[in-house]
Amino acid sequence: MRILLSGGGTGGHINPALSIAKRIMAEKPDTTLAYVGTPKGMENVLVAREGIPMYHVEVMGFRRSLSPRNIAAAYLAVESVFKAKKIIKEFKPDAVVGTGGYVCWPVLKAAASMGIPTLVHEQNAIAGVTVKMLSKYVDKVLLAFDETKAEFPDCPEKLVTVGNPVNPAMAGISREKAREALGKASPFLLSYGGSLGARPINEAVYDMLASHASSSGCTFTHAFGRGSYDAWKEKAGKDGLSSVPGVVLTDYIYDMPVQMAAADLVVCRAGALTLSELAVLRKPAVLIPSPYVANNHQYKNAKMYSDAGAASLLEEKDLDGEKLWETVHELLSSPEKLSSMEKNLEKFAVEDSDKKIYGIITEMI
Repeated sequence: MRILLSGGGTGGHINPALSIAKRIMAEKPDTTLAYVGTPKGMENVLVAREGIPMYHVEVMGFRRSLSPRNIAAAYLAVESVFKAKKIIKEFKPDAVVGTGGYVCWPVLKAAASMGIPTLVHEQNAIAGVTVKMLSKYVDKVLLAFDETKAEFPDCPEKLVTVGNPVNPAMAGISREKAREALGKASPFLLSYGGSLGARPINEAVYDMLASHASSSGCTFTHAFGRGSYDAWKEKAGKDGLSSVPGVVLTDYIYDMPVQMAAADLVVCRAGALTLSELAVLRKPAVLIPSPYVANNHQYKNAKMYSDAGAASLLEEKDLDGEKLWETVHELLSSPEKLSSMEKNLEKFAVEDSDKKIYGIITEMI
């Protein structure tokens, strides 16, 4: 079996593709995989770490407002389909799987036009532009939430709700083994603002650590994001924060299953994939939704978890180091509250999404 994968832009699109890839290899180890991304996208780092061969197409997203950039984007949208067809002819896939981001457009469009089985997965409750555009061409549109079906009135026969695929390694890692592997003591706080980083979260976490890390009795790991890590690393060195025992500062969480399994509490954004991972591992969290996403869907995600008693919601407009520490300290000081959150997360956990997607792929082939 030969499977071509595509998804890019952020870890929220890339990691689901890698989770699907890992499930495919677990079920059918003789499968040949390849991945299509953009030349400079983060997928080049994450996919390379998994040893999956990469192809590239040049493509860029459209601006929502009138912009000269859209002229270049329109040209590449057409040109990249021809490049994708060449890749497909060379690789000869049995099926092509996309997980969002504008790089999926040429790959799935080309594959569909060539009669190759295709599917695209939408992680969010509110569908992205690329997935909506592709829905008229692909064979299957896989959704994380039933509510998203209303956004695809023209192709109800293609829609299948499967949840969000998370790394298969997320299941089966105990907190004790994870802590032993990382050398972390309890209580352990894991924090990050997404694969590219988030300035307000970085600032609040940094201020919190600078004021409280040395006296808190906690251990910490924070990922600043690849875009700003060097500047924060330099600042932490000058301020002495990087030498505080129990504090780990990094660019990206490459071993997320282990780190999250070890954590007592997580501080993070409220993207759909992140919430799925939290639910599968039953990890209480302080959710800081991004206010910069379409239709404010991260706030809606976070509110749903908060209303169910599965997480604490802290809006970015209210965020600073002291407010964050107040929220974190209150939760870490209340084992009963954390235990209640863990129990309430069960209703959001879909632990076999990757297996469902693998089944659909094999049926299509």
